[in-house]
Amino acid sequence: MRNVFTGRLVRSLLLLSIVSIGSSMLFAQSAAIEPCPATPTTKPGAAGASIGASINATKIKSKASETVIDSSIAGDRAVELMLAPYSEKVRALSTVIGTLEGELKKEGVGAGTLGNFVTDAIFAEAKKRSSKKVAFAVINAGGLRKNEIAEGQLRASDIFELLPFENALLTIDLTGVQLAKLVRLGTRDAQAGARIQFRWNEQNRTEVIGAKLIDANSGEVDIDSNAVYTIVTLDYLYKLKSGSYALLQDGQNVTPLNVTLRDAVMDYVKSETAAGRRIRARLDDRFVQIGPGPAKVEDPPQ
Repeated sequence: MRNVFTGRLVRSLLLLSIVSIGSSMLFAQSAAIEPCPATPTTKPGAAGASIGASINATKIKSKASETVIDSSIAGDRAVELMLAPYSEKVRALSTVIGTLEGELKKEGVGAGTLGNFVTDAIFAEAKKRSSKKVAFAVINAGGLRKNEIAEGQLRASDIFELLPFENALLTIDLTGVQLAKLVRLGTRDAQAGARIQFRWNEQNRTEVIGAKLIDANSGEVDIDSNAVYTIVTLDYLYKLKSGSYALLQDGQNVTPLNVTLRDAVMDYVKSETAAGRRIRARLDDRFVQIGPGPAKVEDPPQ
């Protein structure tokens, strides 16, 4: 197995080397061709013949051969030592950390089942790591960099591909008025902890018409304007200081949880697995559509 793994890495390195060498040869060959004068010094017909002869005189010789790189090639100790710092990290990405029931997809309102999965994960992890009662979780859908994860074994590489950035989690205290504004921002981004009612307006866009928090018994609770709520989100959104999330700047007691978004999701999957539970792809009632869906846009006449 060691030779197979080393062979794969060597294959990648050789491919990069071949591309590099090929590019260098091509450059050297093209550089060897004498450029034509900008202004011809002979008759047009003679100049054309001269240029054609020059090009025809340039001959490029090349040879190609194939070598199968597989486990039959003995391991090279020097190469293995060079790759050692990276080999363990690559192997770690193949580790199965859980089992996914159903396909996770980033689509539609709230970034679909993929958005639900990630916000559920950070919501649960924030409750473990914060000394406060966390009431709401929100992330931007644009930070989810993988559109789907297939049902079956869930690997560490899936989470790295989904969340490649080093965004970290933090909690912020918001007043009820501030939280109500945040929850009603829209349906594009993913959230956990609230039930949002929305409709499709005449411009074929979603429009929030109501929002309440969800308590421990899955019941709806009005947001108290006079209360203070703790939410969990990303340091990236807090640092934006503009757009929809600018209101986070008005929050108090910003507290880093000392964990990246990726590690928090990874820890969530591992803890669910240790408890004997699978990760389920689910669409629940955190987003409730009122009225008809988006109007069908007719195709333009041909």
